[in-house]
Amino acid sequence: MATDVGNVSNTPRGLTNGSDRLLWLDGSGAQVIIDFYAKAVMDGYGWQVRAGTVTTPLVGDVVITDTAAEFCVDIANGGTLIPVTQDISIRLGTGTLHEYATKSVATASTAGTAFVPLALKTGAVTTGLDTARVSAAGGVTVTAEVATTTLRHWSFSQPIAMGAYNADCVWGPLRPPRLVGTSTAPRSLYTQIAATTTGPSYYANLDYLSIPTALLG
Repeated sequence: MATDVGNVSNTPRGLTNGSDRLLWLDGSGAQVIIDFYAKAVMDGYGWQVRAGTVTTPLVGDVVITDTAAEFCVDIANGGTLIPVTQDISIRLGTGTLHEYATKSVATASTAGTAFVPLALKTGAVTTGLDTARVSAAGGVTVTAEVATTTLRHWSFSQPIAMGAYNADCVWGPLRPPRLVGTSTAPRSLYTQIAATTTGPSYYANLDYLSIPTALLG
């Protein structure tokens, strides 16, 4: 008597709650166990927003200011945004009181230069659920921060002149937030980079997953 134990698949297999599915096997028939984030990128759900090119960094805000951000990702109704990693490399930190932060709110951004997210899988096709903005000197406009509604996910501060000190700030959340966009509350994940007197010049990238919420259950 033969018993089916698995299916071979090389395409995304979105599941719904309560549905029956066999185990996923590779072409040799071996059971596949893979990191969730690696699998999501393989399925075309991984994207990147970046700031700065070659020797032309962006310059942050003076000083950190409510509603002003350097870059953001907005996720629309039916989508879930999961940040994977963020790297901010300071090229010139001549100002004082450096403050950087990544936060999220239940309101989409309203101004700033549009940025087309870069696929982490070559040839991936966007779901159309997420959009991004990148603008120097706090040129991305987000909703005002409120302690009862704004989530704070990561931050860095340096109270003295940074000068030539190393300032490579990496955020790789072990348990990242799952930001679900709805019809009444699209989510916006944004990052602020600022200092007093002179804004820091920097390069940055934010890697994230944009997945249709229905596929996550």
